[in-house]
Amino acid sequence: MRKKGSGMEILVGGGRGGGLAVLLLLLALMGGAEAFARHGAGGFNGRGGAGERRYRDLAAGRMQSVRSSFGAPRRGLATSPANGRVFHVTDYGADPTGATDATAAIKKAIADAFTPPSNATMTGGIPDLGGAEIHLDGGTYLIDGPLTLPASGGGNFKIHSGSLRASSEFPTDRYLIELSAEAGTASSSNSDYHYEFATLRDLMLDCGYRGGGVSVVDSLRTSIDNLFVAHFGTDGIAVRGGHETYVRDTYLGQHMTAGHDPGERSFTGTGIRLDGNDNSVTDVVIFSAATGILVTGGANAISGVHCYNKATGFGGVGIHVKVPGLTQTWISNSYMDYTSILAEDPVLFHVSGSFFMGDANVVLKAVNGVARGVQVTGNLFHGNDKGVDIVQLDGAFKTVEQVYVQQNAASGMNVKSTSARGSVEGNGSVWTVDFRSSLLFPDRIGHVQYSLVAAEAFPGHMLRNLSGNQVVVATDKAVSARVHVLVDQNSD
Repeated sequence: MRKKGSGMEILVGGGRGGGLAVLLLLLALMGGAEAFARHGAGGFNGRGGAGERRYRDLAAGRMQSVRSSFGAPRRGLATSPANGRVFHVTDYGADPTGATDATAAIKKAIADAFTPPSNATMTGGIPDLGGAEIHLDGGTYLIDGPLTLPASGGGNFKIHSGSLRASSEFPTDRYLIELSAEAGTASSSNSDYHYEFATLRDLMLDCGYRGGGVSVVDSLRTSIDNLFVAHFGTDGIAVRGGHETYVRDTYLGQHMTAGHDPGERSFTGTGIRLDGNDNSVTDVVIFSAATGILVTGGANAISGVHCYNKATGFGGVGIHVKVPGLTQTWISNSYMDYTSILAEDPVLFHVSGSFFMGDANVVLKAVNGVARGVQVTGNLFHGNDKGVDIVQLDGAFKTVEQVYVQQNAASGMNVKSTSARGSVEGNGSVWTVDFRSSLLFPDRIGHVQYSLVAAEAFPGHMLRNLSGNQVVVATDKAVSARVHVLVDQNSD
């Protein structure tokens, strides 16, 4: 306020210069308190009892609190040195209510985050961004176009903590977040990779049935952690090229549903597309899409996945491994809920410790007719007594080597295996044990063992025939006997 007297104006409190006066006064008090804390009360002579020392400590602590409150960095522009490497998109004008387009503002924050703080580099000269964070501040942002990354490349950064929603103008062939350079631009990296150690975390992506959620292209060691991707028209998450993208603790669905959706037959799109090698998908739920996970690259691991995207009976696939002749895919500890696993010409293919519900099964599809190094073991299957095989062949396989389908258990489905045992008892000279209903591959027995137990005599006996997955044992005379047979469709 202002006071006038004798022709002189005095500013007090909030007037011009008042803030400075208050600040100077506080600094003087802080200095005095520090002197008190150092020297004590009695003439600053350092003498005093325990009570005085306690008050000195209390005064010093309070002044430290005051100093901290004045010296603490205040958030202004996201590029200010006091903020370190955290870039808040709201500081760039992004609307956290989702009412207006925030694409340009968020891309400006990304561009600033990609200004390297030093000359440090990562693999192949990728600039080290020093742990830069593009922080979405818990807001919901409307975007008209994809959020792409600078062509200069970069590593050691994250985008996190908010929601992105595609507008009605969003292109149908793009992704909300694209870990890839703008088309037609060149990277400053000397390697095949443009981005390294990128993290996308704690994000809700609503694609508005327009395009996809996340695209990762030629990136190295990327983490996609705790995302919810909904309403995608193409792919929820797509990985192309690169190396070691890890998708964890993520939920994907084209439609918001918890199963038994009346529109399930019309589900389209793919939850996760892996078109690269050495990737991992762990603890992921795909609750609506035509295909849960499509694998078109080798050496990928899938574990702890729950697929109830579109029932196989409606034309859907839980996990489609589409790498004929070089599969190199490991699937374990997953829950295939009315959705099957389909593998084309499987070579080095493993499925174990998983639960298949509602006639879901494993389908081996012949493209060039090769199955080599396949393990389908230790799984549980539950069906509806419709005569569905737990492992099914689609087409004829000419080359079958080291294929082990065994130690699976089923209820309401037909158990198929590459090894089996059986027995037959009777009077006569010919015993036939039929394995056609239990062996996976038709007319293929690579190894057989049998024993004959006769009641009274010990006749001469021999293995006569193996054709049609039937084992025929003959004796040189009619006897009462039991024949036990063990067969394996592998010859080694």
